[in-house]
Amino acid sequence: MTAHLPTRSRLVHDSLRAVGITGDIVVLPDAASTAPLAAAALGVEVGAIANSLVFWSDGEPLLVMTSGAHRVDTAALAERLGRTSIKRATPEQVREATGQAIGGVAPTGHPSPLTTIVDEDLAPYPEIWAAGGTPHTVFPLTFDELVRLTNGTVAKVD
Repeated sequence: MTAHLPTRSRLVHDSLRAVGITGDIVVLPDAASTAPLAAAALGVEVGAIANSLVFWSDGEPLLVMTSGAHRVDTAALAERLGRTSIKRATPEQVREATGQAIGGVAPTGHPSPLTTIVDEDLAPYPEIWAAGGTPHTVFPLTFDELVRLTNGTVAKVD
């Protein structure tokens, strides 16, 4: 039941169900706004955390779903994607693009779909975890579900 979930997380829940993803949103007692915090709270490897990072690229938001085990090489990724540049979005740009705050950005539940890149390094994990719309919420899914959910392009991001 979603009645106990924050509004942002209910939107994420509804987006998951709309595409047939059945993982439940988990409300954590403490904020898990970083991959190490989320991994520790869930008892999983940090690499199994799918960080939702919003960048600004060629005049539009770009969502990069990256493994918590490493950082995005924005210059290399821009070159791979044929983009002029990729820069970290401001907190205001993140909120405008996703309707969510940094530290809790989900891969879905946004006002409109975002161009999304999914880190190929998430593929080996049988289960990955992503933010559920707030820093206190997360949900499990598979790599294939993440790609389908986001209509993402799989790429090397580091």
